[in-house]
Parts: sequence; C-alpha cells; structure tokens
Amino acid sequence: MTELQGFCDERFTRVRDALQRNVNSGEEVGASLVVDIDGKTVVDLWGGFRDPARTTPWMDDTITNIWSSTKTVASLAALMLVDRGDLDVYSPVAKYWPEFAANGKEAVEVRHLLAHTSGVSGLDQPAVVEDLYDWEKSTSRMASQAPWWEPGTASGYHALNYGHLVGEVVHRVSGLPFKQFVAEEIARPLGADLQIGALEKDWGRIADVIAPPPLPIDLEAAGWDSPTAKTLTGPGPAAEDANTPGWRSADIGAANGHGNARSVARALSAVALGGEVDGVRLLSPKTIDLIFDEQANGIDVVLGIPLRWGIGFSLPQLDTIPWIPDERICFWGGWGGSMIICDVDRRMTISYMMNKMGPGMIGSDRSAEYVRKIYDAIGS
Repeated sequence: MTELQGFCDERFTRVRDALQRNVNSGEEVGASLVVDIDGKTVVDLWGGFRDPARTTPWMDDTITNIWSSTKTVASLAALMLVDRGDLDVYSPVAKYWPEFAANGKEAVEVRHLLAHTSGVSGLDQPAVVEDLYDWEKSTSRMASQAPWWEPGTASGYHALNYGHLVGEVVHRVSGLPFKQFVAEEIARPLGADLQIGALEKDWGRIADVIAPPPLPIDLEAAGWDSPTAKTLTGPGPAAEDANTPGWRSADIGAANGHGNARSVARALSAVALGGEVDGVRLLSPKTIDLIFDEQANGIDVVLGIPLRWGIGFSLPQLDTIPWIPDERICFWGGWGGSMIICDVDRRMTISYMMNKMGPGMIGSDRSAEYVRKIYDAIGS
C-alpha cells in the first residue's frame, strides 16, 4: 500500500479516503486530485504509481497525457484572444483562416469550432494518427474538406481535431504555433507545469497511460458513412499511442496535453475566479459569460448521447452526467476519466488526472465518485 501525499482540508476527508481506497484496491494506479476554492487550494493530493507494475511512485511533479481535458486549454487560448479584442467568435472562421472557406464552409463561424458544431469532426479517409503529427498538412486537409453535417445544426464531438481547428485560428490570430501560445501565454505566466505534447527532457517523469476497455460504440451499426464512424476512424488512435515519442512531440490540442491535477487546475481556475489568478489576468468576466452562450443541446451526432455545449466548454447535462450540478458550471474531461470542472458561482475548480483509464466516454466511476464527494463536502 502507498499512502497519498499532499494536503487535504478536513472538510474533504471523504474525498481523500475515496482516492486512497481506489489506489489501495488497484482501481487507481496513479492519480492526482486538486480542489481550489476562491483561489485557495483546499485539496492537493497525489499518489500511487507511474507504471502498471507499481514500481515507480507517482510524485508531486509527475505528469501524464490528459487526453481531451486538453480541449479546455485550447478553448482558454481562444477566449484569451477574444478578450484582447483580436478574435470574434461570431465571425466566420475564414476571416482569420481564409482557406477554411472551401467546400461550403464560408459561413462556419469560430463559435462552431468551439462548440463542436462545425461539421468537420475529423479527417476524411485515409487517415492515421500520424497524420495529426504534421500540423500544416492536417490543418490544410481539414480546411479543404466538406462538412459531414450542416454546420451549426447539431454538435458532433471533434474528438482528435478540435485542437487543430481552434489552434490554427489561434495561430493565425496570434502568430504563434498553438503549443507555443500555451507555453508563453498560459503556462509561463501562471507557473503551470502544463504542456501541449511534452519536451523530451520531461519524458522521464511522465506516467504512461494504461489503456481502458474498448469504447462501447459499434461503428458498423452506426454506418461507415455516419459522423460517428468518420470521426472515430479519422483517425482512431490506440490509447498506447500516447506513450510514443511521435505523440509526445506533436501539437495535438485536442488530446496530447501533459500535466497533472495541480497544473491543469492552475490554468483553468482562471475561468472560475473571474479571469484572474494571483494577479495574472487571462479573461474578463464578460468573456467568461460568453462560455455560457448555449450553442447545442441534444444528441451529439458523433457520440450518440445528449450533450450541451457552450462556447468552448460543455455545460451540465444531467441525463448524461448526473454528478455535475445543473448550475453555472463549465467543464470537460478526457478519455478514461480525467476531468476539469470550473464552478463559476462557487469560484471552485476541480481537477483530476490519472494514468489508468476507465471505461466509457465521459468521466468514469472514479471521477464521478470524487466529484460527488466534493460537492457533498461543500454542502451542495
């Protein structure tokens, strides 16, 4: 047995106990969990192991691939440009990225990218995960494609290309490659140990991801011409791809962020705290309000489940995620269960990052348990 390290306010003892129990039982291999309320860290826990053999401890500076929790970082980057007056989410993408107007996409707006409603949720075939490693070629292909459904009419989860679409807009507007923007404009000012990809010098402290069972989606039943099949094969990665040099060296703003609960919370707490973290202002309250401008609410045409999207973040949808209150909260998570939640009214950020991936598409039994216990602890 390995004892959790870090700090936990006594109000959250049941949260710590749950995390410790899951580490002891093997439900968790290694994990980190942070709760920040009003700019004060009330939970900062880590423990377990970096490897499946449980020989290398998860340390306070251990990082891991956070999968689609990365998308919240991409959204934050875009919203920062909105806040500066450099980007208008209600303008056509082609205003900033002219090539994107091809094949009937001239009316697709920036908000459609940010809300997964653009109709471009992957690469046309043939597509392999290595295609995403070449930013220029992959974004050019996305710009030239026709949409797979009428843009703006429904969400269709942009599983692996979200960061390329949003990131290319960030690049066109700011002049910086997406991963450089994150490094220079988010991670460095906040002192957050957060990267898109991971520098080779940091590979030695990465906890490799441990693959989950297959996703419960029957692509043949969905139909090979469906947005579901096109997206999940355009391309469809194996979880083990995240442990390779090619993946770690790439700029995949949908899925290859590397960090831990503390660093992801540090960056995204800007949303919960009115835009400012320890004197570093990333957003204004007006821009944060923009997140809650609902863009889609219904069955996602890729995942086939009810989802509700604002601008850049998912909004509570109790039919699908009953453990996140239907309040002024925005969030998203990563394949296998990682989760970042920004509770604006409570000025609270919840961040959970781990290496053993659970089954399912959004959250996991473990993330649901921790979040429920956190809200129980604060009396909500």
